[in-house]
Amino acid sequence: MAADSSPSLRFFPYESPYENQDAAIERIHDALGDERDVLFEGACGTGKTLSALVPALEFAREHDKTVVITTNVHQQMRQFVADARAINDHEPLKAAVFKGKAAMCHIDVDYEECQVLRDSTKELVDAEEDLAELEAREDDLLAASQSGDGDATEARSTVMDELEHVESEVDDLQGESICEHYYNNLTADTDAFYAWLGSDVRTPEEIYEYAEQEDLCGYELLKEGMEAMDLVVCNYHHLLDPAIREQFFRWLGRDPEDVITVFDEAHNVESAAREHATRTLTETTLDSALAELDDAGDPRADQAKNVVEAFRRALVATYDEKLGFGGAERVGEDWEDLAIANSEGRDDLTLAFLDAYTGQGIESDVEAGLALGAALDREYDRAYRNGETQVRKECQTLQTLRFVESWLADGSERAEGARSSSGERSQSDGASGGRHPVVSVREGPDGVYGRAESFASIPRDVTEPLFSSLHASVLMSATLRPFGVLEDVLGLDDPVTMAYGLTFPEANRRTFAVDTPALFASERDDPGVQESVAGTVDDAIRFTPGNTLLFFPSYAEAERYHDRIAAGTAASTYLDEPGESVESLRERFAADGNGALFTSLWGTLTEGVSFDGDDAHTVLVVGVPYPHLDDRLEAVEDAYDAAFEDSSGWEYAVEIPTIRKTRQALGRVLRSPEEIGVRALLDARYTQRGHEEMGKYSVRGTFPDEERAELVDVAPGKLKYAMLNFYTDHDAYDDPPTP
Repeated sequence: MAADSSPSLRFFPYESPYENQDAAIERIHDALGDERDVLFEGACGTGKTLSALVPALEFAREHDKTVVITTNVHQQMRQFVADARAINDHEPLKAAVFKGKAAMCHIDVDYEECQVLRDSTKELVDAEEDLAELEAREDDLLAASQSGDGDATEARSTVMDELEHVESEVDDLQGESICEHYYNNLTADTDAFYAWLGSDVRTPEEIYEYAEQEDLCGYELLKEGMEAMDLVVCNYHHLLDPAIREQFFRWLGRDPEDVITVFDEAHNVESAAREHATRTLTETTLDSALAELDDAGDPRADQAKNVVEAFRRALVATYDEKLGFGGAERVGEDWEDLAIANSEGRDDLTLAFLDAYTGQGIESDVEAGLALGAALDREYDRAYRNGETQVRKECQTLQTLRFVESWLADGSERAEGARSSSGERSQSDGASGGRHPVVSVREGPDGVYGRAESFASIPRDVTEPLFSSLHASVLMSATLRPFGVLEDVLGLDDPVTMAYGLTFPEANRRTFAVDTPALFASERDDPGVQESVAGTVDDAIRFTPGNTLLFFPSYAEAERYHDRIAAGTAASTYLDEPGESVESLRERFAADGNGALFTSLWGTLTEGVSFDGDDAHTVLVVGVPYPHLDDRLEAVEDAYDAAFEDSSGWEYAVEIPTIRKTRQALGRVLRSPEEIGVRALLDARYTQRGHEEMGKYSVRGTFPDEERAELVDVAPGKLKYAMLNFYTDHDAYDDPPTP
């Protein structure tokens, strides 16, 4: 499709767009006309959401499409609602926010039970409608018969027979489990609800409250009303989970090619897609499957048990061997990974399973188990529908055999790759495979138990089919570059790319690269390194006229420097610890006026949480916060090395995601043109000296050109003077500190 002319601004809710917004709106509209995806990086103040929504809604209105905007950050969901309401006040728009059933259910049942209740309720209502029609027909025929119509008498006899059958069916269905809320949906007049839904942008909470008052099911009403929507706001999983996505598009009443998606915080799509592609099987599920098979009373149960028992024995034997003597006593409540992959051939769990299996043939036993599982699942469904059980049981045998079947298939692919003559996989092989075997353990009520996991190293087999099926997508974030990496890992085909930096006055900010010792993991316990870093951090806090936000490579490092500094500083110190309410911590810190908040760069304060106005004036990133290089991350690195011919797995899997996180952290302050602030990177690897002397260990070159150009190198002892000069120039101190 050829690109259309410049879009109108009828969906722009304010007087006029910023200069960058205007340019982005036009370029995105043109890209949609050419059915091309867009990678859109925009710093805070760019107005990314409206830059994407305005042309998307315009194009959708012109060409009968539906726009879906999605995020995995809760605060952004609220912002989308505010933007959509502003648009609706300016140009009438039908929009709604969609959440999963669990967030909107009035009777608190799981998805499977809900589906069964929904189906049985629909059957009852259909049968009652048939009964009402037959009763009306019988009354008409009775009147005709009494008037002497012989044909009516004969027809009435036939209707009476059918009426008796339907009455019996209704009686049976009324004895089954149904949902009263959904029953009311189907039998009450819901016109008032849909008029209310279309009169403003409604949130799931508002829909739930309305439906609860009227004894309706708001979730099902919303599903039915989505076909009329111009814009739908949802979570990532509605698009990244293939099964949910298929239903979601059906609720929209759209084929994928008639949907335009806008992904916010799109630097997170890679990891979110990986989660959706990963498969797990716990030891407790294996135990439940064995108990189910013991009660099955079916000859196929013995074949299924051959597989399930062997896999369970293999799982336990594998983690026992990996833990070693006394290792179980050290296992905690969080899942702990145990490496089981081998550089050549099959993984340790698969080898243990093949050794433990004693049946006549794994393939035939798995096939028999799957058939039995499907039969049991149908029986559980029937029992719940008929009211024989209070909950809809899930078939553990079916879940287990499906996992084992896929596990063996994944292992065969890995073994085949290891046997290839070149020892390398092609790019297409890497995209379709990239699964890594993991065994994990945790402490349970009865001791240690385990799980097997087929970890999706490469998420492209989830994202590539999605993006290729849609009309087009806009992926936006403040930290998407380098664009080529994102194209590779998500499987995007020739997207339009655009990047807009900070438009706020450059004089209102300083970004320092401080030449403190490089915080390599091997150097972090060095007393001299700690003294230099702690002194520089203390200086930054003292010379900040207000609150200071500090990000470290881990919670442990945040705690280390918090404890070193807290006793000697005049500022109030706050330590972000796992399990503490982030919102409560943020509110207490923001209200302080002279606080220092210590947190991990990999925590929840790095993105999606704004520190506006005087909430924070200085932000520090201490060290290059690479994630812990565990078995999974090494698997991603190896998979990217194999999948992308011209790439470095380290660069794709570790360095670029880390610098994106770092850039997100720097963006927590300076949220408006009037704000002033200092951003500082404390580690020699950020400096020009580090770039020249440290080679591959330097990260300065990973930042975009215009951000790198703003970096001002300073020595550790000079940071306080540089901050004093900056904040003094902006008259930010009530009482300037003395160096």
